[in-house]
Amino acid sequence: MKSDIQIARETPLKKIKDVAESIGIPRDEVISFGRHMAKIPVDLIDNSKIEKSNLILVTAITATKAGIGKTTVSIGLALGLNKIGKKAIIALREPSLGPVFGMKGGAAGGGYSQVLPMENINLHFTGDFHAVTTAHNTISALLDNYNSRVQGTGDALKEVLWKRVLDVNDRSLRYIVTGLGPGNGIPQEAGFDITAASELMAILCLSEDEDDLRRRIENILLGYKRNGDAFTVKDLGIAGAITVLMKDAIHPNLVQSTENTPAFIHGGPFANIAHGCNSVLATKMAMSYGDYVVTEAGFGADLGAEKFFNIKCRKSGLRPTLSVIVATAQGLKMHGGVSEKDIKLPNVEGLKNGLGNLRKHLDNLASFGQSVVVAFNKYATDTNEEIVAISDFCEERGVLFAVNESFEKGGEGAVELAQKVVEAIERRPSGDLKFTYSDNDSIETKISKVATNIYGAHDVVFSEMALKKLKLIEGTHLEKMPVCIAKTQYSFSADPKWYGVAKDFRFKINDLVINQGSEFIVAIAGEMMRMPGLPADPQAKRIDIINGDIEGLS
Repeated sequence: MKSDIQIARETPLKKIKDVAESIGIPRDEVISFGRHMAKIPVDLIDNSKIEKSNLILVTAITATKAGIGKTTVSIGLALGLNKIGKKAIIALREPSLGPVFGMKGGAAGGGYSQVLPMENINLHFTGDFHAVTTAHNTISALLDNYNSRVQGTGDALKEVLWKRVLDVNDRSLRYIVTGLGPGNGIPQEAGFDITAASELMAILCLSEDEDDLRRRIENILLGYKRNGDAFTVKDLGIAGAITVLMKDAIHPNLVQSTENTPAFIHGGPFANIAHGCNSVLATKMAMSYGDYVVTEAGFGADLGAEKFFNIKCRKSGLRPTLSVIVATAQGLKMHGGVSEKDIKLPNVEGLKNGLGNLRKHLDNLASFGQSVVVAFNKYATDTNEEIVAISDFCEERGVLFAVNESFEKGGEGAVELAQKVVEAIERRPSGDLKFTYSDNDSIETKISKVATNIYGAHDVVFSEMALKKLKLIEGTHLEKMPVCIAKTQYSFSADPKWYGVAKDFRFKINDLVINQGSEFIVAIAGEMMRMPGLPADPQAKRIDIINGDIEGLS
């Protein structure tokens, strides 16, 4: 099998203006970034067409370090839909440089199911991440400057909530001290989050237009003054400048797949520490020009899909016609108690033991009112007996099942999945979307409903710090906001080593972060860090330029 990079280089790409024109976007509206990447202006979104488009959410069983291949399946499904004569478009998130150079590597699909140009998408792309990073840190600099100038007055801040961000995995920056040295500001404890966890990234992904972007930026809560009043970006008087820094980033990016399928890739919040969905604008843009739009939400359905429904859909009015859940034999075996070193070996019993994880995710998706197709992402080591075991499980539950082989065969390998998806939509599309909690529930109740109903927790306990934040939120407009729980992607619980289905556990919330601009409350569970660290053997060691070509990014 050829490498991802070899396949990418051998794929004949269309000029991006031709890709845009193929779905009805006028050539003169395309803002090109070279021959094969472009931004498409947000004013080309056609709300009258969105209701006629079928939005398909791709999610997965609980993540394992072996990987599930959700992005590969998402891209493959769109390729398969086009193979059977449907007009399908892809809508995905942008990769973060942190994982690209850290543990995960690239995030543009794989094999014959990729979005291209892969090297550009995995690296600096069209500069959206840099725009978010720069805008975020410009707020930090202006906030520090303001606070140092008003020391000794009633306008001074007693508490600063705003951290800095960087699109690099760097654990040494989690907790720092700034302002050291004479004339360098006020010495204070501070820290960095990764750019994907920036509130500005969430704002970019949830904004409806440029005016909404500006409104949300104004509302960002930066800290509290000595008299207890909240202090926002609007109070700092810099909302216009920050909006200017993001004026290009707001437009969705258009690229193409290995089979020239149009793909909008825009925004990149992680699902374990943020809300894990691509931008509302990119999704709506894709739905304006495609009859079927395939999107994904990060990590397992307990993280990405839950936030897709309870945050993105709640705020945008988007409603998926169908959900696809991706499973692998290796992932199920790991959740069935098989050690990581043995998951490539045949083990039907171990796989069957892990089906409880898939069952829990199916139950959760049903609680949202979703019709579901199970996509088995096939690897070379999988046996027919293992595939039959999963197929039988799905048949017993009345859930459609399909094998996906798009990694090796491209769209042809996803025809079965595409046919099952169309069959499910035509037979019984998803009903009215049901949320896990009401807007009128307290923040404490919202967190408890997600933890008990989606994760399977017995109850929720709050740290002293989290209780103080709850008291601060209580009775204010903040209480109407949805919750975004930051927790490990490897378990239903906050314990990354509790595979399978965690049950009857206490779920601890250590802190709450008020994201007043993106309009949700982040609840940090367990030992979750919003700035990841690097592994012992970073992916960066395998990335290099050889004879002018970039290697090791896949």
